Amino acid sequence: MTVLLLKGVLAYLLGSIVGSLLLGRLRGVDIRRLGSGNAGGTNALRTQGKRFGLGVLAIDIGKGWLATAVLARMTIAPLHSGAVDREWMVALCGIAVILGHIYPLWYGRRGGKGVATLIGAVLGGAPLLLAPMLAAWLLTVILSGYVGLGSMLGALALAVVTALRPQTRGPLLVFATASALLVIYTHRANIARMRAGTEPRARRLWLLGLRARSS
Repeated sequence: MTVLLLKGVLAYLLGSIVGSLLLGRLRGVDIRRLGSGNAGGTNALRTQGKRFGLGVLAIDIGKGWLATAVLARMTIAPLHSGAVDREWMVALCGIAVILGHIYPLWYGRRGGKGVATLIGAVLGGAPLLLAPMLAAWLLTVILSGYVGLGSMLGALALAVVTALRPQTRGPLLVFATASALLVIYTHRANIARMRAGTEPRARRLWLLGLRARSS
């Protein structure tokens, strides 16, 4: 239990390193005061350009991967206990790193929405589940233009596919379900804007979908 708690705290602190806020501090801007006000990759891309946005994604995806692929599997010699299930380690570190991104300790608990960090956590913990998640995101954004809706449906696809896999064990299902709920919660403002008709669209991908349907 001690090593489980320690790794959970370390994963949360790792998640608190938010890419847009870290790079924004180096550039002298606070991404939370620009665009949509969200400290995520989409707002960073829209307000600061491609290079900045790609840097943000690299950091946020990378920390998710580190939490589940490295930290969760790391042996801490004085505290190591064989009684702790490794799959629970992965699940806990995955959830903790996402919570750190959403509520970062270093930035007044005002972070991003957790999608890029979720992608990294899935990549490090259960990479085969990344395909349906990304497919749902891409299809939704192409057909609707709503990045937020794509993120929510991608997270839901992760939870549904995880639940339907016969080999899925409890820890992975807990991680996928908790992650989907967190992503939907962090996108509650997007839901309100979509209902009001004021949510911005990713026009290039949306128009691609319109052309595909009209051809």
